[in-house]
Amino acid sequence: MSWLLTLLVVALVAIAVRIYFNVRKVRRASDTDWDAKQIEHLRAQGSDPFQPHAVDFFFALPNAAAVQALRSQLELDGYEIDTRAMPDSADQPISLHARKSLRLSVPDMKDLSRRFGRLALSHGGRYDGWTAAVVPQTRDSAVH
Repeated sequence: MSWLLTLLVVALVAIAVRIYFNVRKVRRASDTDWDAKQIEHLRAQGSDPFQPHAVDFFFALPNAAAVQALRSQLELDGYEIDTRAMPDSADQPISLHARKSLRLSVPDMKDLSRRFGRLALSHGGRYDGWTAAVVPQTRDSAVH
């Protein structure tokens, strides 16, 4: 009877470990795959991956000091910045929008998303992601 109990405990531990690692894997995949899915979506709509895209990045920040600090960092990197009050959001009442022309590659966009997430957190805010409009393929780029 004791070997049956031991076997049952071992099986339950194995199941718990497997569930834990699957949840971690899914959570990590959903965080990192968003950029890839966004680029895939643009390409499916006919966007030219070889052309620069005007990429819009969005941040929610708690106060004017955080906005100014983030603005200064992003402007040094060549981003155009504008801000808007978001009165419906009590904890993050200011939206910062940054724009830059970039070629869209999955590794680069993942790196930017990670960097922007850390930057936003360091200023007490959050990074809300990015978007870009479709850049249609031209005859010259279709030859690639």
